[in-house]
Amino acid sequence: MTSLFDTGHWPPCPQNFNLTAHVLAAADRVPDKIALAVVKPTGAQRWSFDRLRSAILGTGTGFLDSGLKPGDRMLMRVGNSVEFPVAYLAAIAVGIVPIPTSSQLTEPEVQVLIDMTGPAAVLHDGQTACPATVQVIRTDQMFEWYGLPPAAYDYGDPNRLAYIIFTSGTSGKPRAVCHAHRAIWARGMMMDGWYGLTESDRLMHAGAFNWTYTLGTGLLDPWTKGATALIPAQGVDHAQIPLLLKRHEATIFAAAPGIYRNVLKLGELDLPKLRHGLSAGEKLPASIRDAWLTSTGTRVYEAFGMSECSTFISAPPGSPDLPPESLGWPQQGRRVAIIGDTGPAPFATPGIIAVHRNDPGLMLGYLNQPEETAARFQGDWFLTGDMGEMTENKDILYHGRADDMMNAGGYRVSPLEVEAALLTHPDIHEVGVTDIEIKADTRIVAAYYVADHALDADSLNAFAAERLARYKQPRLYSRIASLPRNANNKLLRRALPDQTTL
Repeated sequence: MTSLFDTGHWPPCPQNFNLTAHVLAAADRVPDKIALAVVKPTGAQRWSFDRLRSAILGTGTGFLDSGLKPGDRMLMRVGNSVEFPVAYLAAIAVGIVPIPTSSQLTEPEVQVLIDMTGPAAVLHDGQTACPATVQVIRTDQMFEWYGLPPAAYDYGDPNRLAYIIFTSGTSGKPRAVCHAHRAIWARGMMMDGWYGLTESDRLMHAGAFNWTYTLGTGLLDPWTKGATALIPAQGVDHAQIPLLLKRHEATIFAAAPGIYRNVLKLGELDLPKLRHGLSAGEKLPASIRDAWLTSTGTRVYEAFGMSECSTFISAPPGSPDLPPESLGWPQQGRRVAIIGDTGPAPFATPGIIAVHRNDPGLMLGYLNQPEETAARFQGDWFLTGDMGEMTENKDILYHGRADDMMNAGGYRVSPLEVEAALLTHPDIHEVGVTDIEIKADTRIVAAYYVADHALDADSLNAFAAERLARYKQPRLYSRIASLPRNANNKLLRRALPDQTTL
């Protein structure tokens, strides 16, 4: 048997389609229901579905009155505020292509993205770094647009360009990922395949508005379902999240693993309305998953995806327990395989996790990079660059990024396996593992850990020896202040050797 999951196609996207219209359809059904609450310990700013739709379509009119037209690109330099999703959906509603960017970027970094995408305008909040090289639209103008007559939706082919996001991928250089309007339709496979989301849910996402994980899981998907999205206000810290979850009766909590870790440090959690948690962004350590279950009595379900295809492998609520290295199953409607040198590999054989080119959530391609786009395919399979293997149960075990795999004495070793073992040490808060070259043609496994104090190397060696085969055990341990991470909080293992040891 080969490592291929194919249970049939997801229903096709309507041929006359608009992403924003799809997301806001619930406004016709439940106009007065709260769509969004921006929460903090002292209160909340609430938006009904009808108010949200009015603001979005009024902003769409404002964009068109500013001289933008369908097909134009608009780079977004907007921080953690409601204006971000309003502007994003407003642009797509009228056929303008929004380009969200991380608020942490510097002016030179933003200029690179402007040169790559050639936007007709930049939407700027007046605070994030932004070079004055193209027309600027200020977000403070948007408040006047909320009351404008609603713009008409720009309907059309679901395969046309809707938005562009950036990823560094394995190259370290930004790539502009082009997504079609149909991408939101494909997210329907997550509703049961990961979220277990219903119209009655109140989903809190702990990320910022301008993070794509928050934008999709925290906002667009709840609104599509007619559920309520809860987002912590700017300035809320992780220590306040349990209070907000309880006070606002969140039924689902979504966050990256690092946020779960920080919340768990607060002690036992009292969250009577919470049904379960969701995790994505990086592999969820078993220690965090188990600690959350012990503290709250609820499980955390994780998902695997990427900028080019969002999440397409996940463990849905109610699914049986899986081993810590498992990501879950491909969602119903997906076609997923583990690809070897000549195609789908046999069961229990490591290879590259791949999704079929006809997946409705797969990108259109990298902007102006046809050769780079073509290089990501092997026949009909889009290669994610992540290693895994499929069991006979059709769940997928994760082995990490192909470029993160280590070579220790001729053995291929996944850093995730070593990190998972070391995270069970009571004094290690976080750890990143990679291989380093100590002399020509000789590489060893090195572990970089975060702890309150330096740990004895001999005791660490003994701890690892009880849990890992000899060739998997680190030969070097270094205590560092914090792990290197990118703007999306993903661990940068290749940057570990450059960290200053304490």
